[in-house]
Formats: sequence, C-alpha cells, structure tokens
Amino acid sequence: MPFTTLKREKKYQAHVFDVAKIHVRLPDGRERSYDLVEHGDSVTILPIDSDGNIYFVTQHRVGANGDLLELPAGVINENEEPIKCAQRELREEIGMDAHKIQPLGNFYLAPGYTDEYMYVFLASGLFSAPLAPDDDEFLDVVKIPTTEVLRKAFAGEFQDGKTLAALLLALPVINGNAVLEA
Repeated sequence: MPFTTLKREKKYQAHVFDVAKIHVRLPDGRERSYDLVEHGDSVTILPIDSDGNIYFVTQHRVGANGDLLELPAGVINENEEPIKCAQRELREEIGMDAHKIQPLGNFYLAPGYTDEYMYVFLASGLFSAPLAPDDDEFLDVVKIPTTEVLRKAFAGEFQDGKTLAALLLALPVINGNAVLEA
C-alpha cells in the first residue's frame, strides 16, 4: 500500500514560500502529518565563456548568515518556461545572455521538507545583455577558470548545494570531455 495524501492545509503564507500541513496515510495504515515548504520551481545556470571561465555570483543568504559564492539562479515565474527563466536570470544576475542554453538535468532541492524542483542549464556563447537585477539582490559577479572550479569545489569553497549539484551535472564540460558550441 503506497503513501496516500488525505488532506493538505495551508498553515502560513510568506513572500517567497508557503507552509502546508500534509496529512498522509502510511503504507502500514497509520496516519501522520508532515510540514511542507511550498516553493516555486527554480533554475540554476552554469555560464561558461569561450575562454573556459565559469561565472558565479556572491550573494548574501539569510539561511547561511553570510555571503555565498554560487552559480546564477532564480525562481521560475508563473507560466514561464524553465529555459526562459534561465535566460532571464542570466541577464539579471551576470548581465549576459547566451547563444546556446542547454539542459543539464533536474532534481528536487531538499525533498524532505520542500517541493522546490530545480532545473539546471549550461549557457555558452555568452554576450552582454544586462537586465536590471531584482530590487533586493546585491550581487558581485566572479569569473573563475574551469581549471580552478573543481579544486574549489573539492576544497569546500562552495557551500551552496545547488551549485555543487550543477557542477556535478556539468562535470563532462568542466573536464573538457564535451564540445561547447557557441
């Protein structure tokens, strides 16, 4: 017998997410409630230029109580396709667009407590095309050679989970085993 959702109640509504109480019947017939952070799906983009540099941003994160070095990312707007969101976020966060944006993979960010689903894209053939950033974003763009990115990842210099997952999905590109087309 599978898990069966019996009832879903919104308990809290915030600016970026809601919290719901999910009542389920367990496979053994017992009932249990779980709290779920309901968050819009999102994207992470790995922008790489023709010289082999990957673009990151530093951004203050309340949950980390500090600044994190991470790949550009953002929440998908209502009725927006993930690839269009990736293109928009790229322009807002690093001031560039890409001739080619290709999917690398997708995953649940933290399925133990949230329904947020992440789409990861590789952006190549970069060119200047800035859009104004969100009014609460204060970002610094950091360009790191691919030869340095993996060293930093394994040295624990990236503390952001979505960045680490995206780097893993892009490993063939970072290692030079994949051909990039402009």
